[in-house]
Amino acid sequence: MTEMLGKYELRHVLGKGAMGTVYEGYDPIIDRRVAIKTVKLPDQEDVEAQEELARFKREAQAAGRLSHPNIVGVFDYGETPELAYIVMEFVDGTTLKQVLDKGERFGIPEIVRIMDGLMTGLQFSHGRGVVHRDVKPANIMLTKAGEVKIADFGIARIESSSMTQAGTMLGTPSYMSPEQFMGQTVDARTDLYSSGVMLYQLLTGEKPFDGGLTAIMHKVLHTEPPAPSALSVSVTPAMDAVVKKAMAKQPGDRFDSASDFAQALRDAAEAKTAPAESFSLSLDDFGGDATMVAPRKATPAAPPPPAPAPTPTPAAKKGPSPMLLGSGAIVLLAVLGGGGYMLFGGHKQAAPQTAATTTPPAQPVQPQPATQPAAPPPMTAAQREATFTSTLGALPCTLLNATDQGSAPVLTGLAGAGAPQAALTAAVNSLPSSGTIQNQIQTIDGPYCAALDAIRPYHPLFMGAGNALRLALAGGKTVLRDGDLLTVDQTMPGFNGYLETDYFSNDGTVLHLYPTTTDAAQEFPAGSTKVLGDPVHGGANWQISAPYGTDMIITIASSVPLFTKLRPQDENASDYLPALRAALQNAASAGAQISVAAIPVVTLPKSGS
Repeated sequence: MTEMLGKYELRHVLGKGAMGTVYEGYDPIIDRRVAIKTVKLPDQEDVEAQEELARFKREAQAAGRLSHPNIVGVFDYGETPELAYIVMEFVDGTTLKQVLDKGERFGIPEIVRIMDGLMTGLQFSHGRGVVHRDVKPANIMLTKAGEVKIADFGIARIESSSMTQAGTMLGTPSYMSPEQFMGQTVDARTDLYSSGVMLYQLLTGEKPFDGGLTAIMHKVLHTEPPAPSALSVSVTPAMDAVVKKAMAKQPGDRFDSASDFAQALRDAAEAKTAPAESFSLSLDDFGGDATMVAPRKATPAAPPPPAPAPTPTPAAKKGPSPMLLGSGAIVLLAVLGGGGYMLFGGHKQAAPQTAATTTPPAQPVQPQPATQPAAPPPMTAAQREATFTSTLGALPCTLLNATDQGSAPVLTGLAGAGAPQAALTAAVNSLPSSGTIQNQIQTIDGPYCAALDAIRPYHPLFMGAGNALRLALAGGKTVLRDGDLLTVDQTMPGFNGYLETDYFSNDGTVLHLYPTTTDAAQEFPAGSTKVLGDPVHGGANWQISAPYGTDMIITIASSVPLFTKLRPQDENASDYLPALRAALQNAASAGAQISVAAIPVVTLPKSGS
C-alpha cells in the first residue's frame, strides 16, 4: 500500500536531517512530482523546537508568496497530529554546494549566468518584501536543464511580519553580513552581501573568510579579503570592483538592488583586461589546502657539477652559509576586539665561527644541572586592567564591567546572543587568568547591538563604584509580567549631571522614559537618585503589555544635556540611534563627563495565562 501524507503519495526518501525528512512525492490530482519536507511537531515546552517550527512555517509563508522561475515554488502546507509538512516544486538536479565540494570550477561566462539567475530571483523576492537572509551555495539549486533556483526561505524576513526580529543571529557564518553578526535589522542588501561572498567563491574556489565562528566574525567586521584577481588569473580588476562593492561593510556602500549587481557583473565580464605577470599556484600540489600567488620567474639552469677539489692547504675556514628560512618560519598574528598579540618563531642562526690553524684538544663537557624556567610573576593590578581592557573593552555588542579582586576578577554586564557571545567567550578564555575569572555576564537576545555599540565608547571596563551610574528595576526585579508597573531606580555617578533614559523594545522601537513633557530635564547632584514610573514620586508610569520578550533599558548621565529639544515620546531605534551617537560625540568633544548603564527587562504574560 502506498504511504500517504494528506492527498500526497510518499514515493521515497530524498534526504534526512536532525529536524525531519524530505521525500519525493506525487500529487495524484494534478499529476505531478513534488518534494515534501516534513518536521515533527515539538512539545509545547520545547522552546527551541518551537522556534524551529516557526521557521518552518515561515519558509512556507515566504516562498509561498513567490512564484518565479528562479525560486523553488511552494505549493502547500499542512499538519497532522505528529508532523508539519511543506509541499514544494520537485527540482531534478543538484545544489551548487555539491558541485563546488567536488572541486569543479566554472568559467567566467558560466559564473555570470549563475549569478544572473540568482540576482533575477532575488530582485523578484525583494520586490515583494521578502529578504532571504541565508544565500549560500547549499541553497542554490542547479537543474539538469541548467536553470538556477533559490531554495530554503526558512529564516527569511518578511516585511510587516513580527516573526523575525533584528537581534537574532541567523544564517551561515561564512556568508553572513556584518549587520547579521551585529544583530542589526537586515534588508535586501544583506542578500547582496551574501551573494558577493558566493561570487568570490565561484571566482577563486575559496571563501573570502573562513575558520571558526569567532574568527569569521572578526574578519567580516574588521578585515578585507584578498582581491579575487590575486587568487585567479581569469579574474579581472573590473570583477574585483564588483565583489568589493557587493561585500562592502556598510549596507549603504553596496549595490542598490540585485538587478544593479547583475548589470555590474555583466559589464565587468565584458572588460577582458587581465592582470599580467602573475600566475596561480595551487597548494594542493604540495599537500596543502589553500591557494598562493607568486610572480612568474624563469627557473635558473642547474650549475655544472664541480671539478674535483685539490688537496686543501691549512687556511682559515669560512663560516657557515646563510640559512634560508622558508616554511619553517612561522608568523602568527591574532587580534580579538581591541587587543591582540603577535608571536614570531623560526630558526635562530648561530654566529659565524673562525677556526685557528691548530685545533686545541677537546675539553670534557661537564654536565649542567637542569634548570626549570621561572614562573612569570603575577600581574599587577595595572597590568591586569590594561590586559582586560585591550582584550574585552572593544568587543562589539557588549557593555561590560570588570571588578579587580586580585586573583579572581569579576566580569558583569551584557553581551548580545549568538556571535557576540561566542566572541566574548573566546576573548575571556584567552586572558591569562581565565581559570579564575568569575564570569557573570548576562546574554541579551534582541535588536540591541547598535544601541550597546553606541554607548560602549563612554563606558570604561574598570571604574570605581563611586564613579558608576547605577540602574535597576525597583526591588531588584529582572522579570515583569503583564499589568506590572515599570519602575526604574537610577543613581547618579560621582558628578552632577542630566539623565537620558530610554526603553528599547524587541520590536525595534524606543520609548523615552525621561525626560518627558510631564517630567522635564533637570540637573541632578552627584550620588542622588531619580525614580521613574512610581506613582508615589509622580510623573508618568507604564504598564507591561504584549508583545512579550526581552527588552532593554539604557540610561545616560552627562554633565551637559544631550538634546536641546525633547525627542518624540516613542520612535524607531533606527531613527534615534544616529541622533544619540551624534549627541554623545558632541558632548564628549565639549569635555562633558559621561556615564552609561544598561539592563535587560524580561516581560511575560500573566502567570498561568
